[in-house]
Amino acid sequence: MSTAFQPEQYDAQLNEKRERLKALLAPFSAPEPDVFESAREHFRLRAEFRLWYEAGVPYYAMFEQGDKRSPILIEQLPIASRRINALMMPLLEACKADPVLGRKLFQIEFLTTLSGQALITLCYHRPLDDSWDAPAKALAEQLGVQLIGRSRGQKRVLQSDHVTETLEVAGRQWHYQQIEGGFTQPNGEVNQHMLSWALDAAGENDDDLLELYCGNGNFTLPLSTRFRRVLATELAKSSVRAAQENLQINAVENVTLVRLASEEVTQALTGVRPFRRLQGIDLSGFKFGTVFVDPPRAGLDPATLELVKGYRRILYISCNPETLAENLQELTKTHRVVRCALFDQFPYTHHMESGVLLESIQTT
Repeated sequence: MSTAFQPEQYDAQLNEKRERLKALLAPFSAPEPDVFESAREHFRLRAEFRLWYEAGVPYYAMFEQGDKRSPILIEQLPIASRRINALMMPLLEACKADPVLGRKLFQIEFLTTLSGQALITLCYHRPLDDSWDAPAKALAEQLGVQLIGRSRGQKRVLQSDHVTETLEVAGRQWHYQQIEGGFTQPNGEVNQHMLSWALDAAGENDDDLLELYCGNGNFTLPLSTRFRRVLATELAKSSVRAAQENLQINAVENVTLVRLASEEVTQALTGVRPFRRLQGIDLSGFKFGTVFVDPPRAGLDPATLELVKGYRRILYISCNPETLAENLQELTKTHRVVRCALFDQFPYTHHMESGVLLESIQTT
């Protein structure tokens, strides 16, 4: 997380990102990108802080990248949500006042939602036992939060290990269970822009969607309204469990979720090998016209690139525009970029999310 906070520089920094994305996509004759800016402050729904002790007194600390010896002591973090900022000092004061809560506490993690729900994880360099529970429960009630205690090999959950985020996309509300320690998009408002853009780019379809790297179903839920059926795949077990829960609480019934890595999806769809996890699923019954991918920073591997080239449309969300550009060198042999977008998930850093819609050259 960057410690640089310069709201007066935001417009210039966003323009730099726009120009960088345009330069990366220029070789592929991409159109002008849609640009979705962030709030200037209080946009980040997650934050974690190390504690730095001076004369036995704990302070929230942040560090410049690569420097763990020169702490920047803080009481507030302007990029973090208002809920996080409101909780920071009351929480720390309570831990300072109670030796059971404060002893060997070294890190505090916050997870909040747009609606103001909060889950806090207290991380310790000591084992936790039953004596921790009573003061922790009292603190959780006092602050109106969920509280979890962690130490090596331990996770003490007092009530729940998740919050429920509610996002509005195209006039409909979607509810997402967000589990402590699981991946979620940190900038909730920009995430709503991403989902709305993807939904608009997908359009209305009478065929099916193949989704790779579906995570907790962030895109899966709204996209399910634009296709006959969806086959969504994800490898991480915790994400699969969260996605299953999110499909259920939103009453989405046209999504088939399977735990497969992207290379295994390729093997399954091309008939290279069967998978026990696909028992009872008739892949031949799907009629895929669009593939949606939201890969890790490394982008798509060669086998997955070959797989997605076989579909009429490719909707690609990227957290690394450099690897997106590398992938487009291959994808634009068969497809052309018809839409693109910049989503400023991470103001005051060089990071950005981007999206492209590609259509097969043969059908355009």
